Amino acid sequence: MAMPTRKPQADSRRGTEPAAPAAGFAPLATDRLTLRPYRSEDAAELHRLINDWEVTRNLAAVPFPYRRDLADEWIRSAAESLAGGSAYHLLIAGMEGERETIVGGVGLRIEAAGRIGHLGYWVGRRFWGHGVASEAAGRLARWALANLDLVQLQATVATDNPGSAAVLRRIGFRQVGEASQEFLARGGEHPVLCFEATRDDLFGRPEAAPMADGSRPLLVVAACALIDVDGRVLLARRPEGKKMAGLWEFPGGKLNPGETPEAALIRELREELGIDVASNCLAAFAFASHAYEAFHLLMPLFLCRRWKGRPEPREGQTLAWVRPDKLADYPMPEADRPLVPLLRDFL
Repeated sequence: MAMPTRKPQADSRRGTEPAAPAAGFAPLATDRLTLRPYRSEDAAELHRLINDWEVTRNLAAVPFPYRRDLADEWIRSAAESLAGGSAYHLLIAGMEGERETIVGGVGLRIEAAGRIGHLGYWVGRRFWGHGVASEAAGRLARWALANLDLVQLQATVATDNPGSAAVLRRIGFRQVGEASQEFLARGGEHPVLCFEATRDDLFGRPEAAPMADGSRPLLVVAACALIDVDGRVLLARRPEGKKMAGLWEFPGGKLNPGETPEAALIRELREELGIDVASNCLAAFAFASHAYEAFHLLMPLFLCRRWKGRPEPREGQTLAWVRPDKLADYPMPEADRPLVPLLRDFL
């Protein structure tokens, strides 16, 4: 049977979904699939797909046989955990003609204390071999690191499930060890491979063109701390699809050839936030000098208290007005962090 495709008119925007774990969680879209919260009417088809030894044998927390009432219980618990932000268990759906078809499930359990997300997924047997697991697990993994307060994702795979291990490697996970884990369907402990992924694994590291002599090139980036009448500072969260997605930073960007930092900021703030800033409203405050693996970053930080227009996210980023004493609570790129105490003490 052909792999179902996502309904053409469905929203295909990426990186713009709200991070809030509310009942109104916006489904995540891929080219062919939709990852959405479970509904009560999904229970019968969910039970039919997952009550399969070849599926459950690879899922640690799922028994076999899988009773019909367990599907109803799972849907209720998934809704509760989604509303509370403790887990994001989503149904994988595609379209066969005009009819939605349930393909499998993907989920992320949140370990808040360690800021770790535990990834899991399954696909109904008749949809194996179509790349569904990679498409769905990769989408949720990238969304999670770009939108949730996480520093790492983890996953485990039974050693006799090489296909699932290949999925994790394909979407950017690294194998970091081996362990054992209880599998309900198998009735005991079984050896597993342990995988991890960080933002650098999924989104890549910041890069710049190497110098002819092999030295690190100097990259100059201008940044601006916009300060409102209440003394709050505007931070922008890098959206999914960009390097270091999910980290918060001061708005700004790279200088074009021959461009001054002030001119670059005026251009970037208009493009990123839709506001107009005059050069005499930009006050040089401090600078960061940081050596990344591929380049050296020099970043002057300007302060601005006056602008025209209302800052709005024009590039899929999330914006937050933050009290100076709370700036350190927001995970930032390494280069931005030394600027936080200077700005906090000044304001």
